[in-house]
Amino acid sequence: MLTELRVRDLAVIADVTLPLKPGLNVLTGETGAGKSMLVDALALLLGERASADTVRPGAQKVVVEGAFDLTSTVFHRPPPSFTDLGVEVSGDGTLVIKREVSAEGRSRAWVNGSPTTVGVLAKLGALLVDLHGQHETQSLLRADAQRDILDAFAEAAVERGAVRDAHDRWKGLEQQEHELHARQAEVRSKADYLRHVVNEIEKAKPRLGEDEELDTDSRRLSHADDLGRLAKELEGALDTTALNRAARALAGLERLDPSVTGWRELLDGAFANVQELAAQARNYAGGIESDPARLVQVEERRDLLFRLKQKYGPATADVLATRDRSARELELLDTADLDLRNIAQEREAAGQDFARACAALSDKRRKAVRRLAKDVDALVPALGMPGARFGVSLSPLPAPRGDGAEGIQFEVELNPGMGRRPLARVASGGELSRLMLALKVVLAEHDAVPTLVFDEVDQGIGGEVGGRVGEALARVARRRQALVITHLPQIAAHADHHLVVSKETRAGAVATSDVQPVTGEARTRELARMLGDPDMATALRHAGELLKTAGAKPAGGSEAPSPPRVSRSKR
Repeated sequence: MLTELRVRDLAVIADVTLPLKPGLNVLTGETGAGKSMLVDALALLLGERASADTVRPGAQKVVVEGAFDLTSTVFHRPPPSFTDLGVEVSGDGTLVIKREVSAEGRSRAWVNGSPTTVGVLAKLGALLVDLHGQHETQSLLRADAQRDILDAFAEAAVERGAVRDAHDRWKGLEQQEHELHARQAEVRSKADYLRHVVNEIEKAKPRLGEDEELDTDSRRLSHADDLGRLAKELEGALDTTALNRAARALAGLERLDPSVTGWRELLDGAFANVQELAAQARNYAGGIESDPARLVQVEERRDLLFRLKQKYGPATADVLATRDRSARELELLDTADLDLRNIAQEREAAGQDFARACAALSDKRRKAVRRLAKDVDALVPALGMPGARFGVSLSPLPAPRGDGAEGIQFEVELNPGMGRRPLARVASGGELSRLMLALKVVLAEHDAVPTLVFDEVDQGIGGEVGGRVGEALARVARRRQALVITHLPQIAAHADHHLVVSKETRAGAVATSDVQPVTGEARTRELARMLGDPDMATALRHAGELLKTAGAKPAGGSEAPSPPRVSRSKR
């Protein structure tokens, strides 16, 4: 659960810390005090897109920090696993998330002190918090949201995953088959050209390195007379007479000064090198001969390779690669029919697997439809919709998809005898809000997300209905931590932990919001303020009656384990 949320320099918030506890946490305050900004801060912490416009005037950056207690004892369920996200939870089950957004729009994030990405924050957020605001209420009109709700209630995650995987495999084989057919047709259309390419290159039989050999041969044959003459001149110039005189001189030196004996090795090396070079020049001259016919052959071969490289090059390696590629394409004509038969068999089997997976998911959905309608119908009368009846329509799709074989549509009958109609056509904003709340209450036993946040849940309701909404929220909070922003004292009276947001405005300064927990008399006074009765004595008496009716929740005195806290770094 979320134990603490700290927000710095976000719009009207300078530095605010929300201490949160298990059960129902209620946030109240005057309109414009900054209540919804705290929900925005939480959304930012959990991967929402950032904007530099949210930075408080005069500040350098927004900083949001949240501490989560992931121990399994809070709601008697195992904590979520973050192994796939590369996130390590501390030994005491604490997870601290921090995000900064600079005035230039740059964003940075950390989990337990280690840098991370906004994408990881979004995935963490999906596991930790279900944030329900006005936008989420409108999402109830979307087919995908309705499908997600029904599948969550049906506990069909395994079946839904099996449908998705089977569909992906089936579609993948279909695509593979389509591509192979297209490739086969393409090869057939250019088969004659491909055979010409292979035959032309194989007939020429080019070799890697052959270009360099032919260049060398061409130069030797073109300049054979000059090469032979120069090699013989070189051999003749390598006369050892001077070296013999040097040997006699060195012998005389050695007799007079033995220290020059080491020079003998150098002189012997000179003798050996001169003799070796002379032999090489002699052999080279002997191997050089003028052969015009051979020169013609070499030039013709060079011209043939040049033409091949012009067509398939630029290098011999490219020519050989073109030959191999063309040969492989021609092989496709021999193997494609067999491959297509194999793929067709695999596709047929995958289609059968997909059909079975869809049938299993459809069966779970059909069984869940009546139970979901029954559970929602049991709640909506108490939420100010006495004649409403909820239902789910399943209609077969023309072709199964990756999310199943049927379309799912939520319907409601708001007045007896009018018949059920799609939500989008009959439900107002307030009715949608109450239906979403009823669904959240029903799903609380099935949803694994430990913290639910409700903003604008009291839209379009009041009076006795507000009290019923409060009871519904309290029911959710028995199995989940809930944070509710409300203007209704009838809802706030059900809080286990009551927080009040206030805003102070000073001349020449930016308005600043603050948050304080309230208990006892301070809480009663806040409820009295929310009632809006000009007679404070009457309002206080009414507030006391609300608390009594709600069960006199301690609102701030619940015995929760010591929560992990975010860092108190200096601004």
